[in-house]
Amino acid sequence: MRWFSKVKPTEVWDEVIEWPIGDIEAAHKIREICRSAVDSAEKIAAANDRSHKKIAGEVERYERAAKVAMEIAIKISDDLLRDPAVRQIVELCLKANDARTARPLFRAIQAASIRQEVLNEHPVLR
Repeated sequence: MRWFSKVKPTEVWDEVIEWPIGDIEAAHKIREICRSAVDSAEKIAAANDRSHKKIAGEVERYERAAKVAMEIAIKISDDLLRDPAVRQIVELCLKANDARTARPLFRAIQAASIRQEVLNEHPVLR
């Protein structure tokens, strides 16, 4: 009976990446990670206290996802792919009300058009 042996599903960011991967695959991986972690980020933002035991697992899940996404983004050499990928990570951080992490990532975006779009959507980064 496999009903009772709950196997914890693996997260997208916990999967082993066989390096080297191309920039396009890395950008897709970042998008996938950010989409998977957005629910945790929203739960964190809705909570009043990030250290509360109820959301401790969500905070840890969000932080792991953001860390892995940032590590992948660092390895993208093409600016045209890296900037939108970093933008997705910034969006994830802002959904979790984590402006402390989002600000340095925002400064890493080099494309003026992407920077302006992010500023228009999130004036808190000014």
